[in-house]
Amino acid sequence: MIREDKQALVDELSEKFQSHNAFYIADASGMSVAKINEFRRLCFNRGMEFKVYKNTFIRKALDTLGTDTSEMDAALVGQSGILFSKESGNAPAKLLQDFYKAQNYGKNVEPRPALKGAYVDAGIYIGANQLSSLSTLKGKNELIGEVIGLLQSPAKNVISALSSGGTKLAGILKTLSEKEEVAG
Repeated sequence: MIREDKQALVDELSEKFQSHNAFYIADASGMSVAKINEFRRLCFNRGMEFKVYKNTFIRKALDTLGTDTSEMDAALVGQSGILFSKESGNAPAKLLQDFYKAQNYGKNVEPRPALKGAYVDAGIYIGANQLSSLSTLKGKNELIGEVIGLLQSPAKNVISALSSGGTKLAGILKTLSEKEEVAG
């Protein structure tokens, strides 16, 4: 591969890093071609992409992000494939978990592709033990929705109290006026 081709590949990878809010680095070594193709098909069906890159290209592309990604060096060992997601940061983790379940990985077998690291909304996660944490991460849109729901809740309670209070007040006034008529 000539220098210009290598630079074009780094530029392409850098552009993908900047256009995706989350990407996971996984090790697919030891997987058969059929299993890798099955995994890629699952990625495609869920709107994600899985592609294998050289670690040196990944490192050069990470350097263009403008944040400190030195922690990711621990994940850049051996064969590295990158799982890109434009959706939420937890979508790739859920995809990996679903793939592991479908493959019936036992306790004594390390699931493949093994998670080596993840970059989600400028947060860095290293190691396969982070998978369950990553699968429960909430995306930006989910968090905004929750905040809006929390902000609407007190307003709804006030409106509900005022509307029910109005009927209670009217009932009390009616009862008092009836008592005055009976007493008078």
